[in-house]
Formats: sequence, structure tokens, C-alpha cells
Amino acid sequence: MSTAMNTELTVAAWPGLAPRLLRDGTDTESAAQYRDAGGYLPLSDVDALHDEIARAGVLGRGGAAFPLAVKLSTVRRAHQSGRDTVLVANGEEGEPASVKDRWLLRHRPHLVLDGLRLAARIIGARHTHVYVSDDRAAAAVLAALDEITPDALDGVTVSVHTVAPGYVAGEETAAVRAINGGPAKPTDKPPRPFEEGVGGLPTVVSNVETLANLPYVHRHDAAAYRELGTDGSPGTFLATLTGGGRPPGLYEIPFGTAAAELIALHGVPAERVRGALMGGYFAGLVDRRILGGVLDHESLRGLGSGLGCGAVSVITDECPVAVGASVLAYYDRENAGQCGSCFNGTAAMSAAATALRDGIADGEDLARLRRWSEVLRGRGACATLDAACNIAASMLAMFPEEVARHLDGTCVGCDAGGFTATRPFEVESL
Repeated sequence: MSTAMNTELTVAAWPGLAPRLLRDGTDTESAAQYRDAGGYLPLSDVDALHDEIARAGVLGRGGAAFPLAVKLSTVRRAHQSGRDTVLVANGEEGEPASVKDRWLLRHRPHLVLDGLRLAARIIGARHTHVYVSDDRAAAAVLAALDEITPDALDGVTVSVHTVAPGYVAGEETAAVRAINGGPAKPTDKPPRPFEEGVGGLPTVVSNVETLANLPYVHRHDAAAYRELGTDGSPGTFLATLTGGGRPPGLYEIPFGTAAAELIALHGVPAERVRGALMGGYFAGLVDRRILGGVLDHESLRGLGSGLGCGAVSVITDECPVAVGASVLAYYDRENAGQCGSCFNGTAAMSAAATALRDGIADGEDLARLRRWSEVLRGRGACATLDAACNIAASMLAMFPEEVARHLDGTCVGCDAGGFTATRPFEVESL
């Protein structure tokens, strides 16, 4: 399957793959179309489905790759002890270089709602929330809800909660805080949402792509789900590809796909690749070793990087130091302003990286940047400061020659007016 939604985004499944998450066409899938394809199947055995999800090894697609069955089990036990529970489908896509969640919500809202229904039944939640920052996504979900009767969702009710977009707004405690009427900013942990979430109740916050995998497990089984992918990263995932002078692309691919093959499918010649920005921005920079990498969680950890939300930005003509400095400047602007370590830490790392990019840094600036990237980890209420540390540390480790040229003021590309994007590799629209 291969289809272009418009001239700005190409949507395609891996050659020869029967897509599980994508579908042909550029329209929004209707309830009738979704049912005809096998959606909204009756759920007769909640326990059996929970066990199948565990055997399937469904991992979270929001970035952390946490096993979904474990997350569900914790809140399910609270329900079994007599407590009310809540489910939040998190579609607030904070990573500028990612588009997968917006695409699913806009084009396959019934797939997301079906997955939401199944997860809600497992944890005993009677009310759920779809949490988004994209108006078109919110409208698509509301229209989808108007198409169906309550019995389609087994009596589970759904509210759509829309917030202003922001990098920290998609963090799970920020989602809970916003739904509870506060700002969409992270809170200190504990308590975590599974302990005390929406309305003070045990809450599962799950990424919409994660939930979109559940109807496949329900319709087939764990063994069928595991036919693609790897032992540690089973199934398929949605990869957003940007960079290389190409329009952005959204691809459904099996975990374990060679990065070089995906980059080639995206139309970027290997000889042009200098490296990549991984996991949106969170997983940091990797050099040309990405061309020998495999797109699953365990393999990329071995490269000192990560898959995160599945977004890969290919670096070709851009200077990696300039890319790193631009991302750090983004984190400086986007931090929640609540934690002194993050507020001051992102500002300090951004200033040092900007000075390096501009050829005015010295060895002491570089030493400070390296030290901050190590000692500031884990100090914020959310992962923003960790993400900034990942960018700084990976830039210094993966691109030492480029860093040295900037110390010497000999980076020709940056001398001629380098890369200074406000939101690097952003997928602006669909």
C-alpha cells in the first residue's frame, strides 16, 4: 500500500506488508468502513484479552516502550479491589518531528476508539478521555463518536479534552493535570497516574498508537501479532521520516527493519547521510552508524540512541552541531518553567551549544556542556531535562570532528549561515 495524502506528507506501508495501522485513501475512515474491516468486535472474555496483550508483548508507542500489559495490570488490580478507574488516550503529540498520532486520530478515529474501548474494559473504566492538542484530530474523534451508539463502546463514555500544544503537554502527569482543570504541565512524582490520576482515581495514560494496536490482538491473537517484529520489540510501528530535502513521510514498518532500508525508501541516498536525530528529539543524535542500525528498541540502545516515538530526522546538508544547538534552544523555550534545575539547565546548555555553533565557544564552555549533560539527568519533574542532556551528550560523543571545527571556527557550512530552525524538522501540517 502506498498513498500520498497531499504533497506535504507521504503515507506508506512497508513493501509487502498488510498494514495494521495505516489504510488506503486520504479520507477519514467511517464507522461502517471500520466495522466492515472487522472493527468493534464483541469482547466476551476480558481476562483472555488481557492475557493475549501480555503474550503479544505490546509496547508503548509514546516513547518509553513500557509494556502495556503491565500498565493495565496495575490499574486493573485497583478496579478489582473496588476502586473506580479512568483511561486517557494520549494524542498530544509534543514531538515536532512526529505526525503519527495526529494521522491516526484524523484518519482512523474508530481504530483508536476501539482500542480505547478494549483497554477500558480491561481496567474496568467506565469513563475515558481522548487528550489532544490538534483541533482537526479533536473534530475527527467527536464526529466518530456521533456515528456510533454507546453499545459500540460497550457503554464506555468518552470525553475529548483539547489543550494548547507544547512539548511538555503530552507528559502523562501533564495530561492528568490538564484534565483535572490545571495547566498542561508535569507534576512531581509520586504519585503517578496509576496511583492517583484523573479525579484522584487510578488512571492509565496510554498513547493513541499503543491503543490502536489492541484491535489487531483482539481480532487475531498474540501469535499473529508477533509474526512481525523482533522478540523484544514485536509488531509494527509508525515511523515519521523527515530531512534529506524530502517531504515528510509516515511509514508503517516492522520492528527490526534496517534503518538504511527505511532511509532509502524515503528517497535519501546513503552517501548523503551524515547522521540522524532520533526519537523525535528525545533520543539525541547519532552519526553515520545509523546506516548500520536496526529500528527496534534494543538494537538502538546498543548504538547509544533510541527509537522513542518512532520519529527519525535524517541529517544530510545540515551541520550536526547546528542541529544540536537548535534543539537545545527549543528545549530552553519549551521547558515548563517549574523546576529550577530544568529552567536553568536547559538555558545553560543552550547558551553553550549556541556559542559552539557560532564559533565563539572555548574549551571551558565545552567542558561545562559535557559536565552538565552528565550531572543534570533525572533532576526535573519530567523528561525534558533528560532529553536536553541526551542532545548535548550525543552531539559531543557522535560528532567530535564537527565539534572541533566549531572550536576552531572552521565549519564552512555554519560560516555561510548555518542551520537555525526554531522547531527542527517539524512536520507542520498534514
